[in-house]
Amino acid sequence: MRAEAQAHIDSIKDALALLRRFLDWDRALRRLDELNARVEDQALWNDPKAAQAVMRERRRLDEAITATRAIESELNDTAELIEMAEAEGDTEMESEGVAALADLARRADTDKVKALLAGEADGNDTYIEVNAGAGGTESQDWAGMLSRMYSRWGERHGLKVELIDQHSGEQAGIKSATLLLKGENAYGYAKTESGVHRLVRISPYDSAARRHTSFASVWVYPVVDDNIDVEYNESDLRIDTYRASGAGGQHINTTDSAVRITHIPTGIVVQCQNQRSQHKNKAEAYNQLRARLYERELAIREAAANAENAGKTDIGWGHQIRSYVLQPYQMVKDLRTGVTSSSPSDVLDGDLDAFMAAALSQRVTGETVEVEDVE
Repeated sequence: MRAEAQAHIDSIKDALALLRRFLDWDRALRRLDELNARVEDQALWNDPKAAQAVMRERRRLDEAITATRAIESELNDTAELIEMAEAEGDTEMESEGVAALADLARRADTDKVKALLAGEADGNDTYIEVNAGAGGTESQDWAGMLSRMYSRWGERHGLKVELIDQHSGEQAGIKSATLLLKGENAYGYAKTESGVHRLVRISPYDSAARRHTSFASVWVYPVVDDNIDVEYNESDLRIDTYRASGAGGQHINTTDSAVRITHIPTGIVVQCQNQRSQHKNKAEAYNQLRARLYERELAIREAAANAENAGKTDIGWGHQIRSYVLQPYQMVKDLRTGVTSSSPSDVLDGDLDAFMAAALSQRVTGETVEVEDVE
């Protein structure tokens, strides 16, 4: 069998092995049988909330199992077709078989990533918070570039992107920003982006055209829906109002419409200023607080699976998850998985899928790789 076909087969088998390992195949089959039986029980439908949870889990499992079986069947059929074509010397049929394998490999990779999004909150909308590190204008400009990158990634995937809060830099960029991305599996895809991101470039703000290194942190946490209970005491909250700093109409600039909420026991701080109404800003800040507290609980319960939270580290050397080098050469390198791109412009325009897929797979396998940072 030609090398190209074998490479596709190996790729598909790797994806299938990861899927089976992630699903815990035998357990998944038993669980699906249990869920199918529960759906047939009329008593379940007396509790709409429980029924919804059962149907959600059943659909996710059924889709993953069906997709895995379909890929296995198609792989076997196509491999047999290629072997037959080789035996008969039918080069046209063989080429068609190789092309079919290439399509199947792409589909297997897509289905693999979808199946990996089976966490408790993976299907939810998500907040993405970006904070500039030390370094003034350089880091603030970098934080602005990252905020745009995630906005573009969301748009590429048909997600609705809303700017919840933003504090502009003195000369350029931003000190911080919070985005809300709405759409299916928004949190599941984006959750591995939490960490410190490093930029190396010739600074456009340095008259001597020297090379600068800048840092910014990204923190991803899920929107909490009505099916998830998050408990906190109002007495543990400090609520401050302040004048919104962004551009806007007369009202937003002359009243204390912006709201900041501090959860004193954990030190979590959330804020919102994008609405003209203080009432609406307060409601959105409460939504963010519930999401942050829930994300914290997920991190505690799933510490072995979650990456270290960027908000709990210094924004600088030693904590970065990805480096973006624009000069003297072009490269983006993920320091957890080793995935690289030689086109930073595409990555900064939202082409993040390869990095996210590799990080999700790594969470399942638990395998680590030794990756040297780029200079």
